[in-house]
Amino acid sequence: MFVIMEKELCFGFYNTPPLWINKQFGVQQFEFPHIQLSKFESNPINERLRLGHQMEYVFDQLISFSEHWEVIAKNILIDKGKIRLGELDFIIRNRTTAQIYHVELAYKFYIVNPEISEPIQRLMGPNKKDMFFTKLDKLKEKQFPLLYAAELKDKLQKLQVNPETIKQEVCFKTQLFAPYSDIPISIRPLNKNCIEGNWIRFDDFNSQAFKTFEYYMPFKREWAIAPSLNRAYIAHYEILLEINLRMLKENAPMLWLKKPDGTIEKLFVVWW
Repeated sequence: MFVIMEKELCFGFYNTPPLWINKQFGVQQFEFPHIQLSKFESNPINERLRLGHQMEYVFDQLISFSEHWEVIAKNILIDKGKIRLGELDFIIRNRTTAQIYHVELAYKFYIVNPEISEPIQRLMGPNKKDMFFTKLDKLKEKQFPLLYAAELKDKLQKLQVNPETIKQEVCFKTQLFAPYSDIPISIRPLNKNCIEGNWIRFDDFNSQAFKTFEYYMPFKREWAIAPSLNRAYIAHYEILLEINLRMLKENAPMLWLKKPDGTIEKLFVVWW
């Protein structure tokens, strides 16, 4: 197993574009600050955590390192008696303007399925379980309103934060994967710079066209980083054995596909 260092994970997060620019769908995108990565040193992050939770630590470290921002609070739990109402990701302050922000964080891998007519519903996780439109609804209908929950009032007072003056934004970073074809797709009003690779169905992958390439199946933590030649790539027939096992479990793996000229592409193989 190739060990992914925290700094690589932080770089991968930082270099992943936001899913949209400015305001879309009634939600303002957080403008991530410029950071001098050459001077940044990361702290350990438990790789046993889900990737989404690891990214929370990454966001915290990068924002805390930036000149103009500070983290006031993170992972704020909101309980009503013994019932967990929810959690706020981050409360941060702009040191320059003194403006306070509630920022919800999302780091997603979505395939773009052009077979669906409604654009906002085309984005889904490779296993068809994680849908962009449901995540967007959750942000707007549940996460943002939690800031004004009565059960949070005392905690905000201790932080000397007035919820009425807080701006609410989302840091929604995404890697998108388009169908493996020559047919161009439009993802407006989303950020086309988010397209990081392609996706393909297993029957199409198990064809002559893909037998001349070599492959590496990255671990989940490697999904966020740029593909590297510094891996043990194997032949098509060898990777098929592992992919077959994933297909039986209805699990879509990411592959790094290495072409004869040395270029590498990211590719999801889906089971459905």
